[in-house]
Amino acid sequence: MTEPILSGSWNYPSQIRAGAGQLSILPQSCKALNMQKPLLVTDPGLAALPVVAEALELCRDAGLACGLFSAVEGNPKGENISKGVAAFHGGQHDGVIALGGGSALDAGKAVAFMSGQNRSLWAFEDIGDNWRQADEAAIAPVVAVPTTAGTGSEVGRAAVITDSAARVKRIIFHPKMLPQIVILDPELTVGLPPHITAATGMDALSHNIEALCSPFYHPMAEGIALEGIRLVKENLVEAVTRGDNLTARLHMLVASSMGATAFQKGLGAMHALAHPLGALYDAHHGTLNAVLMPYVLKANQAAIEDKIRRVSAYIGLADASFSGFLNWILVLRGEIGIAAKLSELGIDDSEAGKIGEMACADPSAGGNPVAFTPRQYTEIFLRALHGEL
Repeated sequence: MTEPILSGSWNYPSQIRAGAGQLSILPQSCKALNMQKPLLVTDPGLAALPVVAEALELCRDAGLACGLFSAVEGNPKGENISKGVAAFHGGQHDGVIALGGGSALDAGKAVAFMSGQNRSLWAFEDIGDNWRQADEAAIAPVVAVPTTAGTGSEVGRAAVITDSAARVKRIIFHPKMLPQIVILDPELTVGLPPHITAATGMDALSHNIEALCSPFYHPMAEGIALEGIRLVKENLVEAVTRGDNLTARLHMLVASSMGATAFQKGLGAMHALAHPLGALYDAHHGTLNAVLMPYVLKANQAAIEDKIRRVSAYIGLADASFSGFLNWILVLRGEIGIAAKLSELGIDDSEAGKIGEMACADPSAGGNPVAFTPRQYTEIFLRALHGEL
């Protein structure tokens, strides 16, 4: 294990305040962004827990008229965002506290973004220069407080929202969707069940790995991804098996933020497949990436072998080769209880062809080291479905 970190602060890509007990600075963070009436956006499960009550009490005791919106689904839909915007306007709010896992963070960012726009949500899908249509000055400020260590949405410039009518996940993007202040408090993640800690932690790993392997030129992101992978290697099992270890929990929160910072370099086939599978089967995003990971790595092997050898050496694997790295992934998944194949998640092959087509069209596919065809994506999906590595 690495040495304990008590607390820290830095300013990349947002203002980051990390450490146990940092939730206490939530009111001053809101005030620093000129919020007087923030809307706290979270999910129904968290809304019933003490952490949300504590956040609301902290804000109200500091003189902030803080509202609450929690109608956010596990895979947030466009309808959730519309209701959130209505709550924002109805309460005359002037900013958003996005508190929760990736779904709540994405929803909170999308509500803050859409609160000042006149076009539909889908008009800002991450295609071409759609983001330039937005009224940038009308985007509300956001303080992000993650309660899981996985998506890294707290330092992301996009939100993944499901279009229910089309049964597809769409990435809504604008540079100013990036939260201005982020609070990484490991105490907020201690109560996570082991299987959620495992799935979200593997999501963080997938972000770092795909960013590293993306063929685009971004040395800064590549360096961040290397260190993010090391932090996952040294802390994920501990966070899963000893959930009260605040040091491991904090390192995983940091690794999660690092993954999302790094993946501005690109993502890849893990996410290109996870997005349609999440939309069609309403499956947990992090779990999907965790199950897909070795199958996608194997499919990309010829294009990523050199980078995988480099990261294997950096994180201290005894066998610093592609096979050694792949074996580490397989062992790690077994240690933390990740399913070996997609069929264990209740997924079948009834829409295999459609999944291949959707994956190929997904924006994440553009960052994959190999330009897979729809048929090749279908083949990878079927191997992951049946456990044929």
